[in-house]
Amino acid sequence: MTRNGPLALTFHVLFLGFLLAPILVVCVVAFTPEGYLSLPTRGPSLRWFAAIGNNPEFVRAFRDSLLLGAVSSTLAIAVSIPAALAIARHRFPGREAITALFLSPLMVPHIVLGIAFLRFFTQIGLGGTFAGLVLSHVIIILPFALRLILAASTGMDRAVENAAMSLGASAWTTFRRVTLPLILPGVASGWVLAFINSFDEVTMTVFIASPETTTLPVRLFLYIQDNIDPLVAAVSAALIFLTVAAMLALDRLYGLERLLVGRGQE
Repeated sequence: MTRNGPLALTFHVLFLGFLLAPILVVCVVAFTPEGYLSLPTRGPSLRWFAAIGNNPEFVRAFRDSLLLGAVSSTLAIAVSIPAALAIARHRFPGREAITALFLSPLMVPHIVLGIAFLRFFTQIGLGGTFAGLVLSHVIIILPFALRLILAASTGMDRAVENAAMSLGASAWTTFRRVTLPLILPGVASGWVLAFINSFDEVTMTVFIASPETTTLPVRLFLYIQDNIDPLVAAVSAALIFLTVAAMLALDRLYGLERLLVGRGQE
């Protein structure tokens, strides 16, 4: 079997179809006019998408998810920028250990993190608070932001910065007008990817959320415990559309192919 032969192409098409089939089914069911999960349907309808806007709990949860994702992603970027620059530019004792520490949330199951955060935040008085949610989300999305900024920082020519400083620019001015624009694609795409992961997180959040700080994925999880109707599919389809839009923005700002090449050259 050749690499690009008809058999390989057929296998790839079937494999992609297998992966995408559940997503496509959810998106199709979301447009049903029936009051129950139905496929095929009598015709497309936006009835259940309109029902999302008429449900105050989902609207509030969506607003909370947007705010949580924006705040958490911004804080993660603020931590990732100096960390990535230090790791990419300097060789110092413990460099690998610090890098592993920043990336360690990727290796811990989120259900374990949720239980740990629940106990810790309860002891320090942050249980069920928005601040507790932000802190926990910053920890789990930090590796995604750090990896992209680190990829943008690795191999950056420091001669441009030295030239700016030799012309009298201060360290802050050099960073703001030279360094930051050079790594801006990684910063922007890192923020987008961190936001996606924060917005979609449910396994850990369900342990530390409260009725006043319930995110949209958690609200959806609680809703399907008592209700099975097309509203679930409509919310899921809306989340899928949002994620696809964010990934397209990531590809436009940074380029997924460029990202993979940058990782391979670290």
